[in-house]
Amino acid sequence: MNKGKVIIIIAATIIIMLLAVLIGTVDIKVPDIIKIILYKLFNLPIERELKPNSISIIWNLRLPRVFLAFLAGAALSASGTVVQSILKNPLASPYTLGVSAGSSFCAGLVIVFGISIPVIGSLTLPLIGFLSGLATVFAVIAFAKKVDEGLSNNTIILIGMIFSLFINAALLILTSLYRENIESIVLWQMGSFALRGWNYVKAALIFFIIGIVGVAKYTNEMDLLTFGEDEAKSNGVETEKIKIRLMIYSSVLTGSAVALSGIIGFVDLIAPHVARKFFGSRHIYVLPMSAIFGGALMIVSDMIARTIIAPSELPVSAVTALIGAPFFAYIYFKKTGGLNA
Repeated sequence: MNKGKVIIIIAATIIIMLLAVLIGTVDIKVPDIIKIILYKLFNLPIERELKPNSISIIWNLRLPRVFLAFLAGAALSASGTVVQSILKNPLASPYTLGVSAGSSFCAGLVIVFGISIPVIGSLTLPLIGFLSGLATVFAVIAFAKKVDEGLSNNTIILIGMIFSLFINAALLILTSLYRENIESIVLWQMGSFALRGWNYVKAALIFFIIGIVGVAKYTNEMDLLTFGEDEAKSNGVETEKIKIRLMIYSSVLTGSAVALSGIIGFVDLIAPHVARKFFGSRHIYVLPMSAIFGGALMIVSDMIARTIIAPSELPVSAVTALIGAPFFAYIYFKKTGGLNA
């Protein structure tokens, strides 16, 4: 049964990706798209004349955008699955650990002071954003461990919220002092995949592989943590050590997505729930399927964002919020007994 569902979801995701490449303000036919891809990958000749900018539109704009959207959605969704598992909270988000706050503040510093690392150029902001987000999580874990040796879930959530509030306050002060940069900072925070080239896709792929391989090693432990730490400990799981490792790998996934595309919410909340609905609670299925579904959802959200008011664009985060907010409310009221299952 699961095998059939997996095939359907993968096939649907491929169709969504093809549609995202096809749909745009410039009409380019499917055969032409295929020829452009074959030309770029295998240097096959293009038989008939194309519009002058068609190759550039497909290869330099649409394809990188679609792949980056998929990788960002997949990373956030996989991270959301992990965080919800270790914190035993269906409303938990990777952003709970302070990743987005740390990335936003240091991204603001890069924008305000025009910091650029010569070797990596345009990837300076994503790299610094990623490292600062990861550093924030390490600080949250270290502080939480000082407060509570057992690293209880409530302590992690509370410390994460404190760090996020403090760093966001610092970012607010920064934008108040440098008002001329407010627009750039806000635009980055709202999330977008526009004008991201293949360098961004390559960076996202590297971090995604590191993060997903890291968390995939602990699918059995996550299954046990779902039943509570006492149950996990009785089955030989070193809960404290496993939780720290999972939080770090989860932060690699979230940090890379935030650094490369901005802060985009709700995908990390929706995808794990949908995956569990279709595949049960075993993380060996839930983790990869959540990533695939989240990637597809992000592509659809981006497709809506760039076409609904074309040639202008909406922030991707606005679209995911419109989809995710009602879903979030449904999960909350169902959890608290406000809705009948």
